[in-house]
Amino acid sequence: MSIATDKPVTTEGAAIRPFQVDIPAEALEDLRRRIAATRLPNKELVTDRSQGVQLAVVQELVRYWVTEYDWRRCEARLNALPQFKTEIDGVDVHFIHVKSRHEDALPLIMTHGWPGSVIELLETIGPLTDPTEHGGRPADAFNLVLPSLPGYGFSAEPAEVGWDLGRTARAWAELMRRLGYTAYVAQGGDVGAGVTDAMSRLAPEGLIGAHTNLLVPALNNPAALPADTEQEKAALAAIKAFQTSGNGYFVEQSTRPQTIGYGLLDSPVALAAWMVDHDTDAYYKIAGAFNREEPSGNLTRDHILDNVTTYWLTGTGASAARSYWEAYGPDAPAAKQTPLPASSVPFGFTTFPGEIWRSPRSWVEASYPNVIYFNEVDKGGHFAAWEQPQLFAEEMRATFNSLR
Repeated sequence: MSIATDKPVTTEGAAIRPFQVDIPAEALEDLRRRIAATRLPNKELVTDRSQGVQLAVVQELVRYWVTEYDWRRCEARLNALPQFKTEIDGVDVHFIHVKSRHEDALPLIMTHGWPGSVIELLETIGPLTDPTEHGGRPADAFNLVLPSLPGYGFSAEPAEVGWDLGRTARAWAELMRRLGYTAYVAQGGDVGAGVTDAMSRLAPEGLIGAHTNLLVPALNNPAALPADTEQEKAALAAIKAFQTSGNGYFVEQSTRPQTIGYGLLDSPVALAAWMVDHDTDAYYKIAGAFNREEPSGNLTRDHILDNVTTYWLTGTGASAARSYWEAYGPDAPAAKQTPLPASSVPFGFTTFPGEIWRSPRSWVEASYPNVIYFNEVDKGGHFAAWEQPQLFAEEMRATFNSLR
């Protein structure tokens, strides 16, 4: 489905190959044919999302996907960026590497989540690498590395079990080493927050700071966190609500990813519905982009379908789902391993109001011993970098300013 171009170049013996996306026309024709052949269920019997993705949302998504959406626009956008592949620990890893024109830019590796991809981070490239064009100073600049998680998008899927969060964290440290970065910072949300949390605990040589916008320890063990203030009680209640009525995708992917994979690889509409059915805040924002044409920030119809179409064309619906089994499944090898040590690097956190739960500062400080930055902002949700790229970039500048 995609090709690498030019001759390989090497960095300390490890090949880093320039990469371009090139989807055959036949694949796009097959996509449209499969969408047209979809059998949709009857309308839900409730007025909200409590039975799942609403029929009207899917109908408009399908109509737009077939009649107006243009994948070649997304493909051209990706190919305008410096893309590469390199094999790490047996997996061919795809990544975007954009260097700032400003001297002394701080290297930053950012990790996407599920059901996202590098697509959700593209709008942050300008504000992060070229801050003077986006309200910042030359001293705010980053050199940006955006890898695709193993089994997601244009990265190859692992051929063996064991690709848990820690293994991915080690792979990212190796990637940064190959790129020649001796001091860098890391950021992540959703699954990417898990990878970044693992990096902060492994503390590989060169990592000098980390930031997340999802508090991983709160998901792993909320009972261990303070529950005295109203803010803390509200966060606990939000986690409980998510675990009882909002995490169907999480349970299926962490316990039976192969089962759902048959549908995700066979039906593009099933894939789209599965990906849209995330947390409540994100769902209604995405639904609004389709049934009311009211996008929330950067969550536009085209950008949402860029992400879904990337999953479809790369055939990574099942392999991405397996990453949950690896990271959180009770039968995965990771469940039997000794937990990683406490985080030891300077850590920053931003609470976005639409996140599944709003993590209070007390929780962040109870989870990480070296908190250098904490902030609560007034807009944005679970896909913070995607929805509010300018605000997200400002949070990155503020978090890592003291580490430059």
